[in-house]
Amino acid sequence: MRAIAEFIMRGRMQATLVVVVSAALPLLFWLSAAAGSLVLLRRGVSDALGILVWALLPAIGWWYFGEPRTLLVLLGALGLALLLRANMSWTRVLLCSVALGLVFGLVLGAVFRSPIEAMAGELSKLVPQMLDGVHQQMSVDERARLESLIVPVLTGLLAALLQIVSLLSLMLGRYWQALLYNPGGFGREFRALRLPPRLAILLVVGMLVGPNLGAQMAMLTPLCSVPLMFAGIALLHGMVAQGRLARFWLVGLYITLLIFMQLTYPLLVVLAIVDSLFDFRGRFERKNGSGSADGEG
Repeated sequence: MRAIAEFIMRGRMQATLVVVVSAALPLLFWLSAAAGSLVLLRRGVSDALGILVWALLPAIGWWYFGEPRTLLVLLGALGLALLLRANMSWTRVLLCSVALGLVFGLVLGAVFRSPIEAMAGELSKLVPQMLDGVHQQMSVDERARLESLIVPVLTGLLAALLQIVSLLSLMLGRYWQALLYNPGGFGREFRALRLPPRLAILLVVGMLVGPNLGAQMAMLTPLCSVPLMFAGIALLHGMVAQGRLARFWLVGLYITLLIFMQLTYPLLVVLAIVDSLFDFRGRFERKNGSGSADGEG
């Protein structure tokens, strides 16, 4: 990883090569977004603009052939990088990522509505089996409402995946920045991440109330859960750093996220909500008289 970061920061030609080639190659769009974020975070908009414009060419090409992820993730990660460079905290960046996910959802719903509706149609056939017993007890109106939520929720899930990839790309770029210029800075930043109670409650309200504001607003449920998920991961990293948990908990966390995401993801969301109210890391630090340091701005 360090070798890639050093190559990117060696000069404009090297940075342009990485962001363009990785944007052009299938499934490496996240690397292009991370490299672009590194350049933007370190050099600023004026120096990075000439490099990043070239990355838009293959991204637009992929869009033309029906692949939107490259362009959306690239623009999303760079937009969040601008916010982070403007000395906004990770908490605010995560909150802004919900708005970014909403934009992703609107774009996906407008441009790729037919494929999403086809996927929703196949999924609706499986709903009676997934809700065996419960589905038969529903009234006609309740079944109609459930079916009306499938398309926006599916759109929200796809948008949330792009939201997560955009955030991960930004975090990789930030990690590279700290690795080169402030070793350990990103780790301290991430481990200190904690959502204030008001923000956590706001996100929970968005998750629960969104579907009641209209079928299209149902996409808020997965989008609002993303910041909470990252805050839950940060909590576990912080507790391991404080010595309250063994390091193998992190290994287990990422393994279970890959294998049992439907169980681990909600657990992380709940942990983040509880931590926002009780601040487990802060209580432990105050008890032991230890402080924290920020990463590179």
